[in-house]
Amino acid sequence: MTIEIHRPELEALIIQRMKSGGFHDVEDALFEALKMSPPIEEPLHEKRTGADLLAALQASPYRDFEIEPPKVLPTTVRDVVL
Repeated sequence: MTIEIHRPELEALIIQRMKSGGFHDVEDALFEALKMSPPIEEPLHEKRTGADLLAALQASPYRDFEIEPPKVLPTTVRDVVL
C-alpha cells in the first residue's frame, strides 16, 4: 500500500515526532493514531428501526402532535354523463 501525504504540516509533524523518538517510522505513527481514535460506528440509518422512531416520539417533551394519519371522510360521488 502506498500512502501519500499532501499536507506539509502533517508531514512536518510526523518527522518531528519521529526525530524526538516518539515513533520509529511512519507506520508506527499511523498505528498509534488509529489505535487511539474512537471506533467508527455504523451509520444510524442502517441500525434504527420504526420502533426506535416511535420510542423517540413518545419520549419527546413535544407530544402535542398526532402520529396517526388523519381519517379521510368518504365523499359523495355522483355520475357525470357527457
